[in-house]
Amino acid sequence: MFARQVAVKKYVVTLSTQERQQLEALIRTGTHSARKLLRARILLKADASEAGEALTDSEIAAGLHTSPMTVARVRQQLVEEGVDGVLTPKRSPNSARQRIFDGASEAKLIALACSTPPEGFARWTLQMLESKVVELSIVARASDNTIGRTLKKTFSNRT
Repeated sequence: MFARQVAVKKYVVTLSTQERQQLEALIRTGTHSARKLLRARILLKADASEAGEALTDSEIAAGLHTSPMTVARVRQQLVEEGVDGVLTPKRSPNSARQRIFDGASEAKLIALACSTPPEGFARWTLQMLESKVVELSIVARASDNTIGRTLKKTFSNRT
C-alpha cells in the first residue's frame, strides 16, 4: 500500500574493488589511528556498489557508535577528495605556532641559566632569564612561561 521511499543521498559512496580491498586490508592489518579505522569502516558500510552494504547514515552511526553527522561528513569528503583524502588527517598550516627557541638560542638560554646569577641573587628566576635573553638579543621576546617550558624540556636545573 505505502511504498517505502528511499532518501536521496547527495553524496553516494561507490567504492571500486581496489578501494574496497585497500580499506579492508587497512582494518585487518597494522596499527592505525582510531579515527582512520572508523572512517574506513564507515566507507565500507556506506558502499553502494554490489559488494557493499549500502546502509543509511543512522544505521552506520548506531553500528559504529558514532554520530550520523560524522558519517555524512565522511561521505561528503569521499566524494570531494577520494579515499586518500578521507584517510589522511588534515593539518592547518596555522595550527602549530613557530617555536621561539631554536637549537642555537636554546643552547644560549641553557648556558645563561647555568651561569652565575646576578649580584645579590642565589639563583636565576624565570623573570630574570626572560629579561636577560631579550637584553642579550638571544630572542626578540619570550615569556617566563616559555623559558620555563624550554628549560623543563631540556632537563636543565636552574640551581
